[in-house]
Amino acid sequence: MHFDEIFGLAAARHGGEAALEAKLTRPLPPAELAELAEDRWLATITKSVFQAGFNWKVIEAKWEGFESAFDGFDVGRCAFMDDEKFDALLQDARIVRNGTKIATVRDNAAFLMGLRDQGGAGKVLGGWPSTDYVGLLDLLKRDGSRLGGTTGQYAMRFCGRDSFILSRDVTARLIAEDIVDKPPTSKKAMAEVQAAFNTWMEQSGRSLTEISRVLAMSL
Repeated sequence: MHFDEIFGLAAARHGGEAALEAKLTRPLPPAELAELAEDRWLATITKSVFQAGFNWKVIEAKWEGFESAFDGFDVGRCAFMDDEKFDALLQDARIVRNGTKIATVRDNAAFLMGLRDQGGAGKVLGGWPSTDYVGLLDLLKRDGSRLGGTTGQYAMRFCGRDSFILSRDVTARLIAEDIVDKPPTSKKAMAEVQAAFNTWMEQSGRSLTEISRVLAMSL
């Protein structure tokens, strides 16, 4: 189905084209993402990790405490967190005291530090081509900590970079369009998803973010 037809379905379900447009979010331009501070990438990644499988409102309510407990997500300090600091965090009531997820802060800080010789997180993560978004997701899954599945997808969306999120509704539309026959997890299926989004970007001139939202609202 041409993207215009999918857009029409979504518009019909959400009060018309103008109402649908008002509900769409748009990504930040790469130049702006390149200037996003390293600690903000780590903070957003961490929030996405802690929200995964948990009540998002609880994490949001505690977020000021997270910022304090993790030293404003200073990448260097988090990457070199020692055992004493880690043990203290396990007892820190300002945060959700999940040892496995606390460890991801140290690991993902190290991951971000590793991007510095390529220009830094803003340039690498923010500037990754949208036509190979699945390649960025592979990088997050391979080199990051607990950033596979939709966690990495949400992290990129919340940072403001162009992204699709394979939510239940987006996946249902992809299945309806015969792009995939089940939630995509294999490299082959993800490549087919990317190809479909690339086609829709060409047809519409819209971003991955906008297309993803339209797909979700088309059901």
